[in-house]
Amino acid sequence: MRLPPLPVVLIGGLHADARRAAVRALLRAVPGALALHHDLSRATKGTVTRVLADGDGTLGSGEAPLTNDCACCALRDDLVPALTRLAEAGTCRLAVVELWDTVEPQAMAETLLTHGLGRLRLAGVVTAVDPALTRRSLAAGQELAGLGLATGRDDTRTVAETWSRQVEYAPLLALADPSGRVSETDAELLRQLHPTARRVAVRDPDYPRQAVAGVDVAALAARQHPGSALLPQRADAHGVATMVWRQRRPFHPERLYAALPKLTSLAPRSRGRFWLADRPDSLLGWDAAGGSLVVDNVGPWLAALPADDWAGVPAEWRAAAALDWDSEVGDRGQHLVFTGARLKADRIRWLLGSCLLDDAEYAAGRSAWLRLESAFDQLLDPVS
Repeated sequence: MRLPPLPVVLIGGLHADARRAAVRALLRAVPGALALHHDLSRATKGTVTRVLADGDGTLGSGEAPLTNDCACCALRDDLVPALTRLAEAGTCRLAVVELWDTVEPQAMAETLLTHGLGRLRLAGVVTAVDPALTRRSLAAGQELAGLGLATGRDDTRTVAETWSRQVEYAPLLALADPSGRVSETDAELLRQLHPTARRVAVRDPDYPRQAVAGVDVAALAARQHPGSALLPQRADAHGVATMVWRQRRPFHPERLYAALPKLTSLAPRSRGRFWLADRPDSLLGWDAAGGSLVVDNVGPWLAALPADDWAGVPAEWRAAAALDWDSEVGDRGQHLVFTGARLKADRIRWLLGSCLLDDAEYAAGRSAWLRLESAFDQLLDPVS
């Protein structure tokens, strides 16, 4: 008789004590639950350690070889087989995957969805948070490599960008007992970073039910994609504000590039999509946290594609474009959101506005825009 798919919950987060508390709470609440954890701390020595535990402690451990000098690759390669073995044994009621500190849940969720092969069912994605550490985590600009938390030699992420992505992806935030006093500012900042997330205390009796309530991985991916991102709306409470800035005109590449250091210092978190005059067909993603900025060429704006090619674009992206369509420039536009305590919104608006093409530059048209100096080449077209 074929066994039903094994339900799996992913629990991640840089706040290790909070993450472990969230795992323990599920193990206590669900008889027959087992926890699987891949320790990446020895990845520099060429191995990843796999640990299996129940509510009473460690049941066993093993090692997986490093793949392509990438600890996350080794985790992906070993995770599904390890979970499949648990499913085939038929004795595990719930598999709780405790992700290592700096592993982002999106990649692991999509791995399970793609390679679960009917043996596994993703029942939930949780990021565990110590709410007292919210401002500290979002302001932490240190690179993971310097803290021994990088997942490979090419991992250049910072603490702030890693933590913010962990928080903003998960549909459920598990709030552990705080390590210190939680101010209204910390609580509000966490809420504004991910206003649609469900938030529940780890010791709340309803936490186990919410953790296994199900998850739509495709919807989560669409919400994060710059082309269809469900960005926060304007908010202002308890000294924390989120401002939304939208304009149609493209940025002047040199003026925007010169303003980046100031823009990234004026808010601990900003994200969205934008366009540059010298790259009028490229939809660019903006992802800044803790003073660092990542910009990506996501692909063409829909307005730059032949209508016959639209079918190949995700439905959520097409819907977002349709809602924001302009008769002159199509779906091209600036849509940036800045969040922080004591946010200097007027200063940010002025600085962003000064980077747009002025009337004469805009009137010069596309052929003139394409001759502008391409200041973003190093960020968007790095030489390998």
